[in-house]
Amino acid sequence: MSDRRVIARVNVSAIERNCARLKARLREGCELCVVVKADGYGHGAPASARAALEGGASRLAVAGSREALELRQAGIEDTPLLVMGALSECELREALDAQADVVVWTEQHVRAVGEAGGGRVHVKLDTGMGRLGTRDPLQASRVIELAASEPRVELAGAMTHFATADDGADGFFEHQLRLFTDWTAQIKAAHPDVVVHAANSAAALREPRAHFDMVRCGIAVYGMDPFWEDPFAWDLEPALELISYIAEVKSCAPGESAGYGRSFVAERSTHLGVLPVGYGDGWRRGLSNNAEVLVDGARHPLVGTVSMDNMTVDLGPSTDSARLRGSQAVLVGRQGHERITAEDVAKRLETINYEITCGLTRRVPRVYHRDGEPLEAQEVDAPPAAEPA
Repeated sequence: MSDRRVIARVNVSAIERNCARLKARLREGCELCVVVKADGYGHGAPASARAALEGGASRLAVAGSREALELRQAGIEDTPLLVMGALSECELREALDAQADVVVWTEQHVRAVGEAGGGRVHVKLDTGMGRLGTRDPLQASRVIELAASEPRVELAGAMTHFATADDGADGFFEHQLRLFTDWTAQIKAAHPDVVVHAANSAAALREPRAHFDMVRCGIAVYGMDPFWEDPFAWDLEPALELISYIAEVKSCAPGESAGYGRSFVAERSTHLGVLPVGYGDGWRRGLSNNAEVLVDGARHPLVGTVSMDNMTVDLGPSTDSARLRGSQAVLVGRQGHERITAEDVAKRLETINYEITCGLTRRVPRVYHRDGEPLEAQEVDAPPAAEPA
């Protein structure tokens, strides 16, 4: 048991193995780019990035310039890095200072890269996501040609993003794939060294035709199912466990309650276990009376309202319940023969597994290990990104 109120235990070996398995599924010559945005989907970006590279990734991707700077300052200096999001003028300079590639989709973007000192760009065609990128293939081709001719700009990639790759029953994926394939065939003919990429985790697992020169995998790297059901069906290992402990055990008579608003009132004599974890840690209030926790190898219902710092579970009426004071409580992970996945929690909240790990707040320490062996501090410690001048 940790000496902390709640910890997120991250097995970097699981990340390595997930990357190796994903890499083995790709067509020959296809690169694995691992997405470590949002602090590695809540797992910790520097440690996740190092594990991904050990597992066979050759590139990394993030959403913003500060995330790129964090990786560089953590000592990940030579790995190709792509900043995928929209960038303000100052963020563009930060990204280029971090020697990161950036995404463009207008002639103005290309010129801005040149004016900021130059760098590598990936041109984005919006084939149907409806966010960043140009919807017009002719416009995208003009941007390609400008990037190829601009003295201080290097044309590095051509990309898109799928809107429905995680929905096998939706035909829009095929529509996007066809549009992108047709466009990039022309681009590759003129610029054979351009790296073509489109697939996220779902597309990489679903359709080899979407692999192109590189895939950008995020959620699957961390052992979560991009189709939101069962990671083990894809031979993925969840890398993160969320663990707290039973800080107090108290008897609860019929008619007594627990938590704000008395949303739980006992109908029988029982014992309540108090866990020092709550929505201030990212364990959402919507899980009030709507989740389970593993204690002593068994499932126990979360009862009462989740507050900022505490919540309660029903340990049952047994007179032995008091012995559970101080016992480990698993919110996400395995204990004995039972397991709770991020997908299980997401279904309770009617959301997706991404939100469960990304939502864990900074006050939850991330503790790293390799199949149970703690990592040395220098393997995970990274200084915070410097504030921009």
